[in-house]
Amino acid sequence: MYYPKSQVKTNLFSNNNFAILATGELYTGPYWKNSLGKYFTGTTPQDLPSQEIVPTNSGPGNPSGGSNVTNDEPIAYNEFLTTSDDVVVYNSLTGNSEFILDLIPYYVPAKPTEQDYQIGEFRRYFCKKTNEIQYIEINKTQYDLLIVKSPDILWQLYAPFNLPWQVTGNQEQVARTNKNIVDLTSVRLRLPKFGDYLNNNYLKYYR
Repeated sequence: MYYPKSQVKTNLFSNNNFAILATGELYTGPYWKNSLGKYFTGTTPQDLPSQEIVPTNSGPGNPSGGSNVTNDEPIAYNEFLTTSDDVVVYNSLTGNSEFILDLIPYYVPAKPTEQDYQIGEFRRYFCKKTNEIQYIEINKTQYDLLIVKSPDILWQLYAPFNLPWQVTGNQEQVARTNKNIVDLTSVRLRLPKFGDYLNNNYLKYYR
């Protein structure tokens, strides 16, 4: 899975204070952390193969064999915000003096399955930043969090929306249909330059 740089903390190191989730084996070596608070082996997300690891108190450092020492300083929540303005806006909306959120929406597009190709269409999910023209294509998980205004996502600053997307049929008709859907959605939801965000590519995923 692709992670934007703002969504990960890399080049961390475990000295037996993490264990491999699948086996329970203590882990010594580099690891990285994502914005969901999960840990993985490797220096960066591109360092494959990567295994999920979990914190543990075992390791050298105290008489019982446990250690509470780790160089994994907690990631400040505002490290995952798009701009410093988000901090100001969120604090003003909630009255909080500091952030208590885990993540902001980030690019993870839904992709059609074989069943979707049999049906001929699937649903794409997006969100728009409410205070500027900025779009992000997201997956259904993030979309659902935004819809229910979950505290696990910065719903105050992002408006979610979705649209059907044709992927099979006559090529010209598919492109025209998808363009019409984008144009109508843009007008109905007041989404300026949304087509530009899609690079006006109305045959994406077509086959």
